[in-house]
Amino acid sequence: MDGELGDFLRSRRARIQPEEVGLPSYGRRRVPGLRREEVAQLAGVSVDYYVRLEQGRGPGDPSRTKSGGVSDAVLDAVARVLRLDEAEHAYLRAVARPRRAGSAPAASRVRPGVQLLLDGMDRNPAYVLDHRMDVLGWNALADALLDFSGPGSDERNIPRRVFLDPTARDLYPNWAAIAGQTVAHLRLQAGHHPGDAATGELVAELSRASEDFRRVWADHLVKPCDHGVKHLRHPVTGLLTLPYETLAIPGAPDQTIVAYTPDPGSETAERLALLGSWATSRAG
Repeated sequence: MDGELGDFLRSRRARIQPEEVGLPSYGRRRVPGLRREEVAQLAGVSVDYYVRLEQGRGPGDPSRTKSGGVSDAVLDAVARVLRLDEAEHAYLRAVARPRRAGSAPAASRVRPGVQLLLDGMDRNPAYVLDHRMDVLGWNALADALLDFSGPGSDERNIPRRVFLDPTARDLYPNWAAIAGQTVAHLRLQAGHHPGDAATGELVAELSRASEDFRRVWADHLVKPCDHGVKHLRHPVTGLLTLPYETLAIPGAPDQTIVAYTPDPGSETAERLALLGSWATSRAG
């Protein structure tokens, strides 16, 4: 994650043309989008300050906080100029003011009560993810859908499955969209957990093993996967349309429940019921 702040800011500068923010576009530009001095001008900070910020060199400026970090006012101004959305804005704050080394979250386990909650959701495939998108727990229907109990523990990680599992493109008909969402969420979480060596190792592993991951990671996408719709093609049931919601777990800030919520009476709900029956008979 070294140089992440600068890479992120440069990628966002490149998205914005001068005329979009009321600046004249003259002369030949070596890089697309806004120049550093233009961002500094629009944000109301000195060019030297912004350059130091983008280079991660601890800008010497009265706009810094007493603790030495970049102030909210400056980060808010830069976010406004670069037209960051809410998730990108939060990410900017996280990478501009990272927590101290050693602040990595502890090893994750699912509380027994949470597992009982999952088991009680017999009509909804549901599982628990941590900030690295490791799958920590699941219910029977999620297992029938995504086969969490089949592979070894190293494979119970969503980014690894999406980019390294050769069956992923069959499972996800819109694989490119799923790949982008997965990377955007992983980058967001990595920014909030800079002290977590395991996350850095995961990113390094995927970067070495997958050209697709390297390409998508280089886009600096930042977005939470908190709700939406996924399409899965299961070998037993065929195509499934699965809305999903994510729920934070109180007392476990780095864990979320992902629950698929098909409309009652829908074709997908009926196919999931059949899948559950098939899995039960198979287990018996």
